[in-house]
Amino acid sequence: MASIKDVAAESGVSVATVSRVLNGHPSVSDDTRTRVLTAVEALGYRPNAVARSLRTDQTHTLGLVISDVLNPYFTELARAVEEGARALGYSVIICNADERPDLQDQHVRTLLDRRIDGLLISPADGGSPIMLDSARTGTPTVFIDRWIPGMAVPVVRADGRRAVEDLVAHLHALGHRRLAIIAGPAAITTGRERVEAFRTALAAYGLTLPDAYVGQGDFQTNSGRRITEGFLDLHEPPEAVFAADNLMALGALDALRARGLRVPQDIALAAFDDIPWFVHTDPPITAIAQPTGELGRAAVRALIDLIEGRSPQSVVLPARLVVRRSCGETDPAQSQAARPTVVNRSQP
Repeated sequence: MASIKDVAAESGVSVATVSRVLNGHPSVSDDTRTRVLTAVEALGYRPNAVARSLRTDQTHTLGLVISDVLNPYFTELARAVEEGARALGYSVIICNADERPDLQDQHVRTLLDRRIDGLLISPADGGSPIMLDSARTGTPTVFIDRWIPGMAVPVVRADGRRAVEDLVAHLHALGHRRLAIIAGPAAITTGRERVEAFRTALAAYGLTLPDAYVGQGDFQTNSGRRITEGFLDLHEPPEAVFAADNLMALGALDALRARGLRVPQDIALAAFDDIPWFVHTDPPITAIAQPTGELGRAAVRALIDLIEGRSPQSVVLPARLVVRRSCGETDPAQSQAARPTVVNRSQP
């Protein structure tokens, strides 16, 4: 394996000059830079990243801990983070917490041991001693999608409250009055926030959210299936079900089909977190879409600002309602009359 000395000899310059070229120092002439880079290519030289990190105290590596790699929303988010980091000269180590706080903390420990420059994390619970410790000891950290209240850590997330209001307006315009929600874990900020937004939106129409119409899920398919079965067993089942994430919506759809019920003729179905699959279900599913790519890129920029000593601001981007056919057919003007708002429509 070629060494930096071999590159210096091949290009006819000093080792220090080779180092300046590889580190992008502006004092090197174009001719010298070209000779060094040509020698690097010819010899197949690869800088020792470990040695460089020990000298500079930087690895140009970020750690990303996502909640569930099988959830298409988080898969897309991880891709956006990786692309955004790569564009800024950073690599990313991606870890899957599988919605388990213990596995999340294990990943955080491993990433800190690997001397990452900063941490992006979507917390799997409402509190973690190791995250509190890492933030206190100065590890640059940014929360993405979810957050831990009370921690002085920048948050990059989407605000779905307006989109939930648009969804309830859409359901109300279709004549649905008994509306239920498959909620996420109460210990997770997004789990609580979506239930609160749904309850508030119903209240604007004089509707209540009975306890029987709130099912406590875990952002996984099986919980969506189980809770929907419970809704259907009620003396007065709901007319519409809103799943607080995409996987629980798929579980709900399974349960409805198992009972021989038709969507939307027998019951309406909507979801938080739009995914490509929803266009291909029968019928296509109405969903709230988050700006996933923008969130990933904004989170990377915020983290690198922290790493480089700048003061990043938390970022909140709006989610939007995508109306398809799973809640029923309606004249778009009817929904607009029910609540003046802009609703994006995508009906295959």
